[in-house]
Amino acid sequence: MKQVRKIYDKAFKEKAVQLSYERTNISELARELGVTAPQLYKWRKEFEEFGEGSFPGKGNLKLSSEQEKIHELEKRLKDAALERDILKKAIGIFSKSGR
Repeated sequence: MKQVRKIYDKAFKEKAVQLSYERTNISELARELGVTAPQLYKWRKEFEEFGEGSFPGKGNLKLSSEQEKIHELEKRLKDAALERDILKKAIGIFSKSGR
């Protein structure tokens, strides 16, 4: 029989991680939450590594705040280069038609 994967939202994972730091028995907490202890440890490790960038959702990248800033700046640079190229072509077209 095919097992259905459970999907937990970001708020649930963050609360679970918070509770795991407050409690001493991780296995008991995992049973109470309906997850496995290794999954809870994995969420803790991810939260320690990425902080607020943890648990981004389907298909989204896990990025630290610095990585997010770099990603945003790279996107802006790409947009500016595209805009520049379009303007260069427009100048070339208009300068030829003015002769």
